[in-house]
Amino acid sequence: MHKAAVDSCFDVAFWLLDRALDEGEYLQPQKMHRLMFLAQGYYASARHGEKLMPATFVHGPEGPVEPTVYRAMERGRPMVDTSPLGEEVTHVLDSVWRQFGAKSVERLNSAISNHPPVLDARENGEGTKISYDAIVEFYHKALSRNIKGAGAGLAKKTGDALAPSRVLRPKIMKSHTGKTVAVDPWTPRRVED
Repeated sequence: MHKAAVDSCFDVAFWLLDRALDEGEYLQPQKMHRLMFLAQGYYASARHGEKLMPATFVHGPEGPVEPTVYRAMERGRPMVDTSPLGEEVTHVLDSVWRQFGAKSVERLNSAISNHPPVLDARENGEGTKISYDAIVEFYHKALSRNIKGAGAGLAKKTGDALAPSRVLRPKIMKSHTGKTVAVDPWTPRRVED
């Protein structure tokens, strides 16, 4: 397993909290955990299974929860130093925020509860670890396929989940001629040992 893109889950949690504050919004703890979960999944999709953060999500009462962040933030934002985030990380976080940040907690809970990694953990009860391999399998492999052309079997498994191409927006840059173009970073396929 490769090193995670960020050193701590707090780097992602604080980015989300700060983004909400910048937009004049209070970010509820439940919503923050759901957005962190989605960011982990969509980052894995964008980076061929690599981890965004060294997180272990468990099935909580309403959906995925990162227990360390949950415990540390029970009484408010803790005094924790964070590290600057790389361009690829902020691109994914920004994409997840733009797609899901305006949704209500109830809507996020409803959508995520039908994703196979969460369903599998829910079957074993509250506090069950959500397998990172299952997250990669779902967000990277299942959703990256063409859902429309995949038939009813895959569509039933993916539910209302959005394909990574609908969440992770391309970056807009200028070409050598000054023309605006959408670009995606080149990420070579990871070869399994």
